[in-house]
Amino acid sequence: MAVDQQGLLARLIKELVRLPGIGHKSAQRLAFHLMKMEREDALRLADAIRAVKDGLAFCSQCRNIAEGELCEFCRDPKRDHSKIFVVEEPSTLYAVERAGAYRGLYHVLLGALSPLDGVGPGDIRAEELIERVKLGGVEEVILATNPTIEGEATAIYLTRMLKPFGIRVSRIAYGIPVGMDIEYADEVTLLKSIEGRRDL
Repeated sequence: MAVDQQGLLARLIKELVRLPGIGHKSAQRLAFHLMKMEREDALRLADAIRAVKDGLAFCSQCRNIAEGELCEFCRDPKRDHSKIFVVEEPSTLYAVERAGAYRGLYHVLLGALSPLDGVGPGDIRAEELIERVKLGGVEEVILATNPTIEGEATAIYLTRMLKPFGIRVSRIAYGIPVGMDIEYADEVTLLKSIEGRRDL
């Protein structure tokens, strides 16, 4: 079935393709699925999208997703306010929370340094992290940027900015995942594993 390139269905497909990880064929499948859905189900999905856009913003303190001025983690008095875990995206923060091993605060950069793409320190709002440290009470900043060139550059930059405050700046370990055979690890993963080794 050919899709009218100017019609309503084509418009929907064009919008769905803009989502991350959705190619043209996936967008077309989703569009046809939405067409087949009951009207109430489709409208409930549209309402949920609208509610997210109208009701969510970024936390004024850590830049996580929030329904109000502060996110649930910044509002929680039981969390350890002496530690800040720095991530590139909110999705990483929620992965850390699911692991259940961290009970401190967060700071979300919403990106990583990438001069070739025109992303500088102002774009990741590194100064906001520095201001939080300047307020006092922070003993450790844990950097959990991605193990990419941009993530490593961001971690180095933030370390240089934070070290003068005399706090501990640490980096999460990278290496071979549990359950993986070492022979299948790529060179970078193996190198990071060896560099991040610890005493037993």
